[in-house]
Amino acid sequence: MIQAIGLTSNPRKELSPAVDDVSFEAHPGRVTALLGAPGAGKTTTLRLMLELQRGRGITYYRGRPLHRIAHPSREVGVLLSEVRGHPARTIRGQLGMVCAAVGVPIRRVDEVIEVVGLVSLRDERLGTLSRGMDRRLGLACALLSDPHTLVLDDPAGGLSVTEGRWLHGILRAHAAHGGTVLFSTDDPKEAARTADRVITLEGGRLVADQEAADFARTRLRPRVAVRSPHAARLGALLAKEARAAQRSVEVVREDGNRLSVYGSTCADIGETAFRHGILVHQLADETGDMGPHATLPAQGLASVTLVTSALLAPASATSTPTGDAPTDDAPATDEPATAVAAAGAHAPDEPGPTAESRTRPAASPGARDLPQLPPPIAVRQAPSPLRPLRYELRRATGVGTGYLTAITVLVTSALLSVLLARIGHTPQPRLLAAWPRECPLPPAALGAGLLGALAFGEEFRHPALAADRGTVPRRLGLLAAKLLVASVTALALAVLTVGCDLEMLYLVYGRELVGVPADWLSLSASWIGLTVGCAWAGVLAAGIFRSTTAGLAAVLAVPVVVVPLVQKTLAGPSVRKAAGFSERLRELLLMQWPFGGARYIAAGARLVVQPVGGALMLSLAALLCAYLLTTLRSRVR
Repeated sequence: MIQAIGLTSNPRKELSPAVDDVSFEAHPGRVTALLGAPGAGKTTTLRLMLELQRGRGITYYRGRPLHRIAHPSREVGVLLSEVRGHPARTIRGQLGMVCAAVGVPIRRVDEVIEVVGLVSLRDERLGTLSRGMDRRLGLACALLSDPHTLVLDDPAGGLSVTEGRWLHGILRAHAAHGGTVLFSTDDPKEAARTADRVITLEGGRLVADQEAADFARTRLRPRVAVRSPHAARLGALLAKEARAAQRSVEVVREDGNRLSVYGSTCADIGETAFRHGILVHQLADETGDMGPHATLPAQGLASVTLVTSALLAPASATSTPTGDAPTDDAPATDEPATAVAAAGAHAPDEPGPTAESRTRPAASPGARDLPQLPPPIAVRQAPSPLRPLRYELRRATGVGTGYLTAITVLVTSALLSVLLARIGHTPQPRLLAAWPRECPLPPAALGAGLLGALAFGEEFRHPALAADRGTVPRRLGLLAAKLLVASVTALALAVLTVGCDLEMLYLVYGRELVGVPADWLSLSASWIGLTVGCAWAGVLAAGIFRSTTAGLAAVLAVPVVVVPLVQKTLAGPSVRKAAGFSERLRELLLMQWPFGGARYIAAGARLVVQPVGGALMLSLAALLCAYLLTTLRSRVR
């Protein structure tokens, strides 16, 4: 159950708030429509409910606000706009990445893909999907964690009639199994036809909260549906008589032999047809848009009787034909149906029950023809520190950007090392790293920084997790996973770069330039520290400034801005030196360093006091502090 209380958005300068004191309820087992014209405040209301926008008021989901639910994605499935995934990622890759974020088994991907009808398109890339397929993928993401509540913003917008009917069938099936469904729309007929309750917004305020039957009777335009083999002649006669009597009657010619007459009654139209000897197959009052294939809700269906007054079902209008035989628009009979409350529903932050204790209730009789939902998740995965790492691995390997960047770095480094060797005057360590003195950083360090910046930059450019909230990009667990993956990637890139450079130098110039330096251990540590430090700087800066470009700029700023400042600081006179640092450190810890550990500690200290190493450490410390500060600030808000 959803309880929205006093939702009010923050005022926009001197304008009134987009949403002002909106309160309503959406009950389980029912479909609730949030109706309003464009600009009425529907999307703002949903964003306030999901705590994605600042404002006042509170929304309870089964008695708890969203920020008090340990795993919000397991309680609320969200579809606010198109799927904001990377255009080069596949459907299966996108769903697998979200699976890792919300902590559900990977087999869930195949289940929801089958339900939404994307089995044949599972390997299609997101950038090639049509509007309808994108909506199906968004619904799959919403259903992925088996939520109790679905919140959707204009889910049928831009869809064909067939696709819209299928989507509302899925929503009806979710409600029939005890779930809560809330969707927004700007089409009154769609709301009356597909919802059980309609909440109307106008100018950011709540103006009506009605059952669909009351809404259709009081707020939709009534009409008379007519079917006749002489529809054109009858329409002309009705228009002529209306002009003669000076009455406002509108006759709309529908497809085939159907007429929709506004401003008249069944009695007047029947008398006109009788006087002129026109055969009539159907004559019925309608409220709302029934259409030839209108889908009636599974709750509270009423039998059609042969009277001229309309009987309204809870989600759409029902025609009353005057003929003896039932037509396609008015089924003769139907059984009443009631929605079944969900059995065994449990709080998202509690341990999940087994398959025996949590099964979907049997569908109601009126819902037997509704689309099938994916099976419930039998066992919830417990919170695990590997979940962010699993998500980051699937994110990094799901698109070819990282592979293309690594190949570009290796090729550029190999060609640059050959060119530097041909020119000469380049020390062997710089030759192996393909690092000219004129460049602030070698290609491998720049590539590692770019990959690190992409790790967080893509989270904000393609925010697949923003609405889902399974993993918020500001969480420290995700930061640790990104730093770990960036470290491994930078280490592999550093080793491969040196290996490719050595191989190219050997192929072009022979064994003359491929000797191992005497101080290879310290050089290797410096090389690995440089690439890993650049990768970390890219990750942290992109996380702070929410941009890949800003992350790469921060990497370049280390040698261009920070290193000269550190050199200028260290170039001044020194009164004392740190000789014997490793010995005093060993005395402080009261233990012997095993395997010559003091030597490695001293080597690490020498790396830190170097201008580049010190500048990199200083930059990383500043970026980490800034990241933690912004994280704490967002949590306080």
